[in-house]
Formats: sequence, C-alpha cells, structure tokens
Amino acid sequence: MFSSLKLKAFRIYWLGMFISLIGTWIQIVAQSWLVFQLTKSEFLLGLVGFLTHIPVFFLSLFGGVMADRANRKVILMVTQVSFMLMAFVLAFLTQRGLITPLQIMFIAVLNGIIMAFDAPSRQAVVVNLVDKKNLLNAIALNSVAFNSSRIIGPVLAGILVAVIGMSGCFYVNAFSFTAMIIALALIQINGNPLNNKNHGPLKDLCEGLSAVKNNRQILILMSMVAVSSLFGIPYIILMPVFADNILKVGISGLGYLMSFSGVGAVVGALILAGLGDFKFKGKLLGISMVIFAFSLILLSLSRNYAFSFISLAFIGASSVTAVSLINTILQGIVTDEIRGRVMSVFMFTFAGFMPFGNLLAGSLAQVFGVSQALLINGIICAIFFLSLNLFYPKIKNL
Repeated sequence: MFSSLKLKAFRIYWLGMFISLIGTWIQIVAQSWLVFQLTKSEFLLGLVGFLTHIPVFFLSLFGGVMADRANRKVILMVTQVSFMLMAFVLAFLTQRGLITPLQIMFIAVLNGIIMAFDAPSRQAVVVNLVDKKNLLNAIALNSVAFNSSRIIGPVLAGILVAVIGMSGCFYVNAFSFTAMIIALALIQINGNPLNNKNHGPLKDLCEGLSAVKNNRQILILMSMVAVSSLFGIPYIILMPVFADNILKVGISGLGYLMSFSGVGAVVGALILAGLGDFKFKGKLLGISMVIFAFSLILLSLSRNYAFSFISLAFIGASSVTAVSLINTILQGIVTDEIRGRVMSVFMFTFAGFMPFGNLLAGSLAQVFGVSQALLINGIICAIFFLSLNLFYPKIKNL
C-alpha cells in the first residue's frame, strides 16, 4: 500500500506536498467563509471559484508545453514561492481590515494563473520520481495526501478562525509552502524533459492536442473528467451555503462536512494504492463514476447532518478513485516526451472546466436553491455516466 514511499525522493516530495496542502485547505475554507460573510451571496461564492480556475482554462495547455520544454523542478519552485506571496498578501489585507470582495477576486485570478503552470508539471513529475510499476501507487498516495489534508485542513480552519482569525489562517497557509520549497530543494528529479529546439511552443502545443485527438481512449477519459468538473466537483463551493442554510451548523459544521468527504477520499485512495497495478481499471472507473453521481443526488436530498456525512464520504471515495484511475491510465498511454502536454489537457478539462461549473452551480443555487442545484447536477452526471457505460462498453477493458 505504501511502496512508493520507500523511494526517498518521492517520500520527501510527498511530505512537503502534504504539509502544503493542509495549509491550502485551511485557506480554502476560511476564504469561502470570508466571501460568504462579506457578501451573503451564493452567486459570488461561485464567481470566486470561477475566477480561481478560469486562468487554467486559458493557460494550462501552455503550462503543459513548458513542462515538456523546461526543468519541472524549477517550474515548481517558482510556482510555490508565488503561491506563498499571494497568501501573504491576502493575510495582510484581511488583518488590516482592508479586504474587499474585489480584492479576493483579483487574488483568485492571480492564483489561477500560477496554478495553470504549476499543475501540469506537478502531474508530470510523479513519473520522474517513481518507476512505472509504482505509478498507480504513487498517484493514489498523492490522492491520500490531498484528501487527508481535506480532513485535517477544514477542521483546523474551523478551530483557527475562532482562535487566530481568518487572517491567521491565511498566514498559516503562506508558511506551509516552505515545506514544499524545502522538499524540492532536497530532491533530484530524474528524467529531464525533452527540449525541442527545432520548432516553437505553438508547434509543441499542436502536437500535444493532436496526440489527444487521435486517441479514442484518451478522448473518452477526458470527457468523463469534463462532465465531472462541470456538474460534479462544483458541489464543494456550495457547501458553505448548504451548511448554513440547510443544515444550520455554521463554520465548524462546514469543516466537519468537508472532512467527511476527505475521509471517504482517503479510504478510497488507500484501497486503490493497495490494489497495485491491477487489471480492468476501466471496470472500477465506470462503477466509481456512477456511485459519485448517485451520492451527489442523495446529498441534495439530505436534511440530516449524519446522512450528509455518509453521502459526502461516498462522494469523496468515488471521485478520488475515478480521478486517480483516469490519471494512471493516461500516464500509462503516453510517452514522457508529450506527458506534460497530455497532462495539461487533463488539467484543462479537470480544473479548466471547473470555473464554468462553479459559476453554473452558484447561479443555479441563487435561482433554485442549493439543494435543487445539487440535484440537477447529480442527475446530469448520472445520465452521462450510465450512458457511457451502456454505449461504450469497451471502457470496462481499459
């Protein structure tokens, strides 16, 4: 289950990432609560989520080109320092009482620009730290780190907001990036990407898109990611409203709700890590996507704290299983020469489509209410994933 952590470089990278992600989740929860307290607007919650991810839509493909042409370690060092500076700015403005919704939106856009160049290199670098047989295990353990931080971070946010305030939460996130910066400084990343000197970045971009377009399996996988990003994952930005208006549990309750999604995700990722390089990943992928959709529908119908916990746990487990499997299958299909570009398309559909999903979810919640918005999105996901299993049975053989 933890075989990849026996490799020193990956272990150091993983620990640095884990600490940094805890800080990130503390900021995500504190920032969403700050926006809602300042505006009392479900739409603006969705708008901030939109602005955070819209740069990924426009720039992540170029981030993938850079990941294949430049040193991925240097790229990650620059992005981590940039994330740290943005967190310090947000903390300072909040501490001084100067923060406004417009400033939060501007910082969200800058973070999105950084993310567009960070994410493709972060996805592509994993294969440079482990061998192919440990790739699924490493990707699953990355999901363990991400989703363990979803358990720890929101709970800490609920506590820290009361103890050191929202600005304190943002300072904690800023300092957490030092762990990732130190980790990157300590490790040697093997497998330098190919520097194409015969043609320019635009030609590289076209080659990457062509590789995706000409592979039916990759297109199917990308469509699954796109639908999840547009109609599934945006449930996260509606959770402050769901906690406050539906369950009446406040920010501490919001922290526990987000954490239960993380608990399910960690369990799913650990099970996946323990399976190793098993056959018929596509069969588990199809099942996971259907479970995700119906769990979202159950959450929309919930008016009970405990039932919401259960629904969110299944959402977390099924989503992390599906995304990890898609990531692994993609990385097994492509060569290292175009890995950064293909993974940038993955991030384009995953994080790049998410702003439109966030904006849509916020708009639906504003017009129909948060429960109805979750229900509509859950039904759309269920119809798509059931249809895909029915009309493209080859997915089970991936």
